[in-house]
Amino acid sequence: MNTDHTLEFDKIRQKWKNLALTKAASDRIDSQTFYLNEKELVKNLQDTTDARQFIESCGMPPMSSADEAKELVFLAEKEGCLTPDQLERIEKMLAAVERLKNYLNKGKQQENPLAYYEMNLESLTNLREKIAAQIRGGRVDDYASRQLQRIRSEMTRLKEKMTQKAEQTIRTHKECMADSYCTLRNGHICIPVKKECKSKIQGITIGQSSTGNTLFIEPAQAARIQEEFQLLQIEEENEVYRILYTLSAMVADAAALMTENIRVIEKLDYIFSKGKLSIDMDASLPQINTERRILLTDARHPLMDREICVPLQFEIGNGTRGIVITGPNTGGKTAALKTVALNCLMAQCGLHVTCRKADICMNSSYLCDIGDGQNLTENLSTFSAHIKNVLEIMQQAGPESLVIMDELGSGTDPAEGMGIAVSILEELKNSGCLFLVTTHYPQVKEYADRTDMIQNARMEFDRNTLQPVYQMVIGKAGESCAFYIAQKLGMPSHMLKTAVRAAYGESAAGSGACGEVRTFQDSLKIQKRQTHHPRIQKSKKTKKSQNTAGLSEKFKIGDSVTVLPDKKIGIVCEPVNEKGVLRVQLPGKKIWINHKRVKLHVSADRLYPADYDFSIVFDTVENRKKRHDMERKFTEDMIESE
Repeated sequence: MNTDHTLEFDKIRQKWKNLALTKAASDRIDSQTFYLNEKELVKNLQDTTDARQFIESCGMPPMSSADEAKELVFLAEKEGCLTPDQLERIEKMLAAVERLKNYLNKGKQQENPLAYYEMNLESLTNLREKIAAQIRGGRVDDYASRQLQRIRSEMTRLKEKMTQKAEQTIRTHKECMADSYCTLRNGHICIPVKKECKSKIQGITIGQSSTGNTLFIEPAQAARIQEEFQLLQIEEENEVYRILYTLSAMVADAAALMTENIRVIEKLDYIFSKGKLSIDMDASLPQINTERRILLTDARHPLMDREICVPLQFEIGNGTRGIVITGPNTGGKTAALKTVALNCLMAQCGLHVTCRKADICMNSSYLCDIGDGQNLTENLSTFSAHIKNVLEIMQQAGPESLVIMDELGSGTDPAEGMGIAVSILEELKNSGCLFLVTTHYPQVKEYADRTDMIQNARMEFDRNTLQPVYQMVIGKAGESCAFYIAQKLGMPSHMLKTAVRAAYGESAAGSGACGEVRTFQDSLKIQKRQTHHPRIQKSKKTKKSQNTAGLSEKFKIGDSVTVLPDKKIGIVCEPVNEKGVLRVQLPGKKIWINHKRVKLHVSADRLYPADYDFSIVFDTVENRKKRHDMERKFTEDMIESE
C-alpha cells in the first residue's frame, strides 16, 4: 500500500527535496517517515518554526553543498595529495562556513535557538588564508614560496632568451625560412626551415609540416638554453608538489573539525529546508495531541492554488470516530479526504501544515483506499482490487490508525455495494480507529445517522448554478443531486418519476434482494491478524517554571561542567536563566549555551570554599582593580563587560 503516492505526499517530498542543497539532507528527506515519539515530533516541529522565523528575520541562509568537500577531506586524510583545484574547493567550503557563522550570529539577537549551532562550526581561518594565498586560478601561485618565485622568474627569462636566439637565426637566414616567426613544438622553440635548406641551419629537427616541405628545427643556441630550462622545470615541479603536500597535510590535520563542519551544515540544511517549505506553502505550526482529536481551521490542500482553494473546516474526535462524507460528483469529497490526511501526515513528519489553525493527533499508521470515482471502465477486476485493499486495511487498522476510504462500496451492484459499505463501517468502528469515508449510498447515510461515534458530513452544492461550493458541513448528510441536475438540464418529468420509483419505490425495497444482501453481510467477517502495532510515546507533562527552578539548582556558579559534544571542560559563570541557557567560562572565552548540552563534572562546593570570591576566576585583573578603587573612592574608570 503506497500511502505516499495515494495521498500525494510524494509530491510534497519532492518539493521539499528541491529546497535542500546537500545530498545528506536530500537522503534524509527521501527516508523521512512520520514520528511516533511525541517529544521527538514536538522538537522537530519547533526546529521548523525556528528555521522559518530565522529566514524571515535574517534572510535566506548562505548554505552551500558540502558533498564534494567530504570526499576531499577523506582523500587528504588518506595521505593523498590534493590538486590545486581541489584545494580551492576546500577553501570555498571554509569561506562558506565563515559566512554561515556570521549569518547564525545574527540570529542570536533574536535569541533563535538555531543560532547556537554557530559554536559547533570552526572557520579554520589559518588554513583558509593559507590556501587562498598559495592557490589561485586553479594553480599554485608564483608567490606561494620564495623558491617557486625564483624558479619561475628564471624560467621566464630563459624563455625570452630562447625566443631571441630563434628570432636572431630567422633574421640571419631569411632565405632559408618558410615563414618569418618561430613556433613552439613539443615544448621546444622551433623555426620553420625549408626542407632543401636543412643543412644550412645548425640545430635539431623536432617535426615537419603535413606536406613535408617545411621542417621545424630547434636552433643549436636555443637547444643549449633548453637544457637549462628543463632542469628548472624539474625544480618547479618538486616545489609545487612540496606546497601541495604541505597544504594537503594541513587539511588532513583539520579533518575532524571539517567533518564536524560538514555534519552541522547538513543538519542545518535539513532544518532550513523545512522552514523554506513552510514559507513556500504559507503554512503554520500545528498543535500535537495524543487524545485522538483532529481540528483543522481554514485547511488547504498544499498542492492546490491557494487563490482558488476553498478553505476546509474539519473536526473529529471528542466522541466521534468516523465521518461519512456525501455530496455530488466533482463536489470536492476526495479533495477533502486528501486535505485532512495529507495535513496530518505532514504534521507528523515535522512539517508545518497548510491551515490557519490545526490541532492534530498522532497516528501509528495511515491507511488509504482512494481511487478515481469517475472511471467509466470499472469492472469486476477493479472491484476485486478495491476489496483486496480494503481487507488489508481492516487487518492493519488499530485504535491509533487514521483510515481514509473514497467511494465506499463502489464498483459493483448498488445493493450489494451498500451492504459491503455498511459492514466496512461497522468493522472500522469496532477497530477504534479514526476514519473518513465518502459514499453515495442513502442507506449508508442512514446507518451513520443512527450509529454512535459516526457522523454524516456533506459537501455543499449550489442548486441555482449547479456548481459545487467545496465547503464541508459536518453533522448533515448530503445528496448526489442527480435528479435535480437532470431536471435542470431538461430531462422530461415522466422520466424523472420513473427514475425516482426505480430508486426509492416500494417495489425495489420489497424485492428478494434484501435477503441476499443480509446473507452476504453476515459472511463478511474480517479475520484480524495478530500484529503488534507501534505505540505512540507520550512525553511527560511538566510545568516550565518547575523545570527552570530545577535547572538553576542543578548548575551553580563555580560548577565545573563538560560542554557537549566537544567534551570541553568549563566553569559556570552565570546560572540557567528562564530560557534554559547558562554561561560557561572556557579557555580564552565565555559562551552562552543551552543547558541540554552541559553535563556536571565537579560541583562548586567541592572546588571552592563557601565564601570564595569568583571574580578572581571570571573577571580580568584590570576590572578587579577598578572595582577595588570604586569601593574606596570616586573614579571615572569604567568596568568593561565581556
